[in-house]
Amino acid sequence: MADNEDPLSHFDDQGNARMVDVGDKAVTERAAVAEGWITMEPSTLDRIRAGQVAKGDVLGVARIAGIQAAKQTGQLIPLCHPLPLSAVEVDLQEDEGSGVPAVRAEATVKTANRTGVEMEALTAVNLALLTVYDMCKAMDRAMEITRVRLVEKSGGRSGHWRRESD
Repeated sequence: MADNEDPLSHFDDQGNARMVDVGDKAVTERAAVAEGWITMEPSTLDRIRAGQVAKGDVLGVARIAGIQAAKQTGQLIPLCHPLPLSAVEVDLQEDEGSGVPAVRAEATVKTANRTGVEMEALTAVNLALLTVYDMCKAMDRAMEITRVRLVEKSGGRSGHWRRESD
């Protein structure tokens, strides 16, 4: 958090929740990238890879769900501003790099506005991963959504921020 930001800006002087007034902020290009994983049994990832899931193209449907979710964030999260988005990209890839079969989702969201799109990127990742779960739950109820997090944001008063590698 930047030094000039109020950490409790979603509360008024009486402690009531409120939507932050961004009217005095400059319109700037803003972007955010988020990522997350859903771990699963090796056989589940094999079936996704082979296109053998009864409900259809898991990664394709999850990509569309993530895009739709980013566009609906202002309706889903009570204090988020509804934003016109200039771009939403959701990428889903098979990931076995950590030795655990998984699908990794990454969302990049852009706008020119007075407030950022971190919540839109995080919402896109969450809904993309929930869609993978929904489409594969009949064969693997032990799937786990994990490590959903902001990777990078740019624009606005606080400028550029990037997560340190872990």
